[in-house]
Amino acid sequence: MAHPWLPVFLEALVAERDAAHNTLAAYARDLGDYIAFLAAQGRGPETSGRADIEAYLGDLETRGLARATRARRLSAIRQLHRFAFAEGWREDDPAALIRGPGRDRKLPGTLSEEEVTRLLAAARETGRTETDRCRNACLMELLYATGLRVSELVGLPVSATRGDPRMILVRGKGGKDRMVPLSQDARLALTAWLALRDATDAEAQRRGRKASAFLFPGSGARGHITRERFFLLIKEIAVRAGIPPSQVSPHTLRHAFATHLLAGGADLRAIQMLLGHADLATTEIYTHVVDEDLRRLVLDHHPLAND
Repeated sequence: MAHPWLPVFLEALVAERDAAHNTLAAYARDLGDYIAFLAAQGRGPETSGRADIEAYLGDLETRGLARATRARRLSAIRQLHRFAFAEGWREDDPAALIRGPGRDRKLPGTLSEEEVTRLLAAARETGRTETDRCRNACLMELLYATGLRVSELVGLPVSATRGDPRMILVRGKGGKDRMVPLSQDARLALTAWLALRDATDAEAQRRGRKASAFLFPGSGARGHITRERFFLLIKEIAVRAGIPPSQVSPHTLRHAFATHLLAGGADLRAIQMLLGHADLATTEIYTHVVDEDLRRLVLDHHPLAND
């Protein structure tokens, strides 16, 4: 049985931060594991001390969890204990002075412009029906043109895309809205998809089904194509494009969008706004990707590189 603190803390995340379902699920998993570890020691978050939290972090390392995962777990623990202190459940905060393991600074995987071109072409040929192929082309064109997070893309309301817009309004993390421009190719793909989508939706309504509010309708409970379905779909497209599917994901296309903009001379703060990053430091990692590409260029082509 879950500890009574946990549901109250999760409700506060929804009320104060408008936390998304996936965010809440991640907090529940991380804190549930922490609470289970304490319970095995005959303790709980109301009695745990700094030594207990450090022992938990050591246990995570023993289990082979990545540094980033351990850092995320500690962040959740800190927030829980900070909340407990603020609510008066405890008179101290045992996690306040614990230093985390830090995060590995990994360069995001990305794709070349030629590889993206192949993916976009393959999307137009992937699918059993014309409707499927048109939808897949629209998904990929929008993803590369905007750099949307996959949850933002699959959950786009159809109302945001009506009238051949030059820009669309996107609701991102924490309920924050931003405007993102559409390329000409993305607008053409969107127009083609809307025509087929609306015809399919009208036929469904004639059969007694409710009209879909989403650009990419789905038959599941959420009403739109799921993140998981799109993840599998993009792997199919990668295979058709002749690119190893392990190198391609929705997030890879988001990275490609940002990296190619930066390489083309776009301002870093503009890219930050387009991606919906709250902190410029998150966007700055793309400068390392471009720097790494330049380093490889010199090492591969400079006449003295082999020396």
